[in-house]
Amino acid sequence: MSATDALPTAVPESVPDEDEGPVRDWWVVIGMTIAAVSAAVASFAGLYGLATVAGWPVRLAWLLPITIDAHAMTSARVWLASTTRSAAARRFARTNALGAIALSITGNAAYHAIGAGLIDLSWPIVVLVGAVPAAVLGLTAHLHALRSRIDAPHLVEDASTAVPEDEPSSRPKRRVRRPPRRTDEELMDAARFADAQYRQMHGRPITRDVLRTSLRISTPKATELRRQLNDPDEAEDTDHP
Repeated sequence: MSATDALPTAVPESVPDEDEGPVRDWWVVIGMTIAAVSAAVASFAGLYGLATVAGWPVRLAWLLPITIDAHAMTSARVWLASTTRSAAARRFARTNALGAIALSITGNAAYHAIGAGLIDLSWPIVVLVGAVPAAVLGLTAHLHALRSRIDAPHLVEDASTAVPEDEPSSRPKRRVRRPPRRTDEELMDAARFADAQYRQMHGRPITRDVLRTSLRISTPKATELRRQLNDPDEAEDTDHP
């Protein structure tokens, strides 16, 4: 028996799983839960009171804090979710989430200021409070439409648009950005990519309007690409006459 065989190999009792996420700190979770509940209750009371002093019926005044908080949570979800594939939707959602939080803070401050006699209840406050539901409805609908968009894959910029470095010029050099001219094959590849991402998010084929918005193409071209996506045999006949 060799010396190598005589020495037993130490085997670890357990191998850490690389896919395991960070260990959850329950003290942090409990603290966040308590803070969230207390903030929600306090904010609800302030916005509910603001709605009542602004002339809302008592049986409907609870809708004001629910509307603002629901819009804040929805916008934050779209902003931070990994399923949001549109940069425009993420930016708009971030603006709406921060705006809803600021609106909640302002509404609570206005209610307490009115109660303390620091400011008087005037018609602009009544009008602004009454306009909140309609404004939130429009912003939420626009956010939903943006979330359906999928950014097309990045296309390499044509080298002809770049300014040659060794070309003498008295003006400062700058890159000239022109809209890329995509071939039918590139458009089809981009359409397949958008369709795959849309199916992953919604479980159904991409619609014509979403395809048109995502690729920034005309409606007839979007209709043609969608027909080719649904009928691959027709696309092959078109490519090879």
